[in-house]
Amino acid sequence: MPTLSDVAKKANVSKMTVSRVINHPERVTEELKIMVHAAMKELNYKPNVMAKALAENRTQIIKLLILEEMDYVEPYYMQLLVGIANELEKHSYGLQLVTKRNTQIGDSDGYIVCGMRESDYKWLNTLDKPMVLFGENTHGYDFVDSDNQKSIEKAVEYGVLLNYETIVFIGMDVNEPFALSREKGYRKAMEIYGLKQQVVKLENRSRFSATFIRENWQEFNSNTLFICATDRLALGISRELQEQGGSIPEEYGIIGHDGVFLDQIAYPFLTTLKQSLDEMGAAAVQLVLNKINAGGLPQENAIFETELKLGGTTREPSV
Repeated sequence: MPTLSDVAKKANVSKMTVSRVINHPERVTEELKIMVHAAMKELNYKPNVMAKALAENRTQIIKLLILEEMDYVEPYYMQLLVGIANELEKHSYGLQLVTKRNTQIGDSDGYIVCGMRESDYKWLNTLDKPMVLFGENTHGYDFVDSDNQKSIEKAVEYGVLLNYETIVFIGMDVNEPFALSREKGYRKAMEIYGLKQQVVKLENRSRFSATFIRENWQEFNSNTLFICATDRLALGISRELQEQGGSIPEEYGIIGHDGVFLDQIAYPFLTTLKQSLDEMGAAAVQLVLNKINAGGLPQENAIFETELKLGGTTREPSV
């Protein structure tokens, strides 16, 4: 069986360097990691993960705690799970998916928490392991999220570029930081351009946004752009605009937010602000592992920009 010394000799580095690459990869350069991993692969060296975990009193398990109801129609969490699981594998960690009711089943080294609402924070304070939240918050927890405010600002700027006369924001009717940040981005950008603000807040279901269009159809002149806080809301807007005889994108434009599958099943395909969920999932893992290695000390939040992914619900920019 190849030993740590064999790997060090093969990579032409010290045993301590090999140990750091295995146990604390964040402390070494990419060049060293590539050299050591190449030597490990050539020698078929497998680190004794369980012995290391036992020595450091660790479980090598991270719990992914999902506090909201998951919908099988939308693969948001599946894409996030792929990013989390792939990154955990690189660090020889396992993943346990739990809900609020079964959080205490089994032990772990830390938590990644998704879908929290304001009412959850008192309970979250009782968890005694390093924790990273997937979603911005005002309670001081380390988090990973998109830049929600800048994301919607980008959508307004694009709507102005396309010469839409009216720009309406369809937001989520929840008093949560991510939703408030998206609305703030709309209001800030509209103020900069001196445009009239129109904000509508709805439950995050396509049927509610469709009903809104149906009941208020006469109020919307052509050359109106609907910027939606989620792709779900955008789907309902798109469906009902067409039902009412509106022409997309010639008369009416739609920009959604998320870019996770739903934009691809809409007709026409949605223009949307795509989140990098797989990269964000990997970042959540890196953040929680850094926090574990730092004895629970706070880390720097990871904030990602969204990508404006063009579909068929916005017209081409004029030349």
